[in-house]
Amino acid sequence: MPNATVLAHQDQHGRAQMPAPRLRRYNGPAILSYGFRPFFLLGSIYSGLAVLVWLPVFRGELELASALTARDWHVHEMLYGYLTAVITGFLLTAVPNWTGRLPLRGRPLLALVLIWLAGRIAVTMSTWTGWAAAAVVYLAFLLAVGTAVAREIVAGRNWPNLKVLTVLAVLFAGNATFHIEAHLNGSADIGVRVGIAGMVFLIMLIGGRIVPSFTRNWLARENPGRLPASFGRFDVVSMVLAGAALIAWCVAPGSAATGTILLGAGLVQAARLARWAGERTWREPLVLVLHVAFAFVPLGFALVGAAALGWLPAGAGIHA
Repeated sequence: MPNATVLAHQDQHGRAQMPAPRLRRYNGPAILSYGFRPFFLLGSIYSGLAVLVWLPVFRGELELASALTARDWHVHEMLYGYLTAVITGFLLTAVPNWTGRLPLRGRPLLALVLIWLAGRIAVTMSTWTGWAAAAVVYLAFLLAVGTAVAREIVAGRNWPNLKVLTVLAVLFAGNATFHIEAHLNGSADIGVRVGIAGMVFLIMLIGGRIVPSFTRNWLARENPGRLPASFGRFDVVSMVLAGAALIAWCVAPGSAATGTILLGAGLVQAARLARWAGERTWREPLVLVLHVAFAFVPLGFALVGAAALGWLPAGAGIHA
């Protein structure tokens, strides 16, 4: 949690941002005073519970009342349930610090939380609610989050950060595709990859600014010497290559050409990570863990690329 909340107080170049001004006194429950509090808490609890439910479902010992197949329910709730809660918590905390405006809190924040919870119930009980109703409830959540974020960015005239809406748009499209595929074809396919691709690109974008920034700040203070390379042309090229690889994977996941470009993207992202002096942070776990986490980006590219070439099962790369 500490890394995530401090991260939200950075701009997209990793510079510290001043907390949003407290122009209006807030007397409500503390958990509704900032977006990260309910969404990080509920997202973390839900991810653990969903995995505990998935294990007996996977073994055939438990059957859910979901219109989705067991595998699709698991994928949907990890990807579009848990992860979107974390992203929402981050955005609702970061945007006020990017714009200098008050955070969304109190009843409006509670409304978003309740819509997210309603989505979890609707998807899990969709044999009763119907697949379309479940899809509408969850898409309403993404639409509400996007509207709240857009309103604050526009009101604060913080135009560069409008690009975060692209990620929400990708998740919206991916989730809509997921439900339509699952209903028409019996299982989701493209919607899964689009969602994962959107998440990975967000990690490369935000993590690619924050990891070297946090590392530089700590090394400059505690361990003088080699510092992380600054964001530059190499990072831009690596992001373009990775984006192209993710698009190819969404469209043609089993192609040899896709496998090759995925492996290339993995090598470039590994080189990018190596430029951030992570090996020099071993004395500070809160900084070191950022490098360990980001290492799953090149690892995931490599494993998915190997799967596309027929060398490994697809599940290895998906989970990485």
